[in-house]
Amino acid sequence: MFRSILVPLDLADTDLARPALATAITLSQNSNGKIRLLNVLPMTPVMLAEYVPADFDVQQRQTSEEALAIIARESGLDPSRISTTVRQGGIYHEILEEAAAIKADLIVMTSHRPAMRTYFLGSNAGHVVRYAKCSVLVVRH
Repeated sequence: MFRSILVPLDLADTDLARPALATAITLSQNSNGKIRLLNVLPMTPVMLAEYVPADFDVQQRQTSEEALAIIARESGLDPSRISTTVRQGGIYHEILEEAAAIKADLIVMTSHRPAMRTYFLGSNAGHVVRYAKCSVLVVRH
């Protein structure tokens, strides 16, 4: 049913990501689908650029790629069925861009329970649900 599943992960809170990854693995096994793990790095604000090392973005990307590779290995999926990527920019924008790039037919992501501030400001999961061109499954934590 789902041939291409995108799973955005927040590497700062991998425990939150576990339910989404487990759900994506189960759904992919039913259809022999592929999973893409995604981590989105924020842009370094210009005002902080002089206070961080010149290769800060490169170091951040490398750390994220290594962490995603470990998660992919530990998933138990055949390496041909799971891939990883790191993007940089606005979280929900980059999730939607990656979903389009891989022609995802499902995005599986976790979300915290709504807080008062998210009712007014929205959340990344909320933006993805509203603007994705494919199905989105939000796994509550």
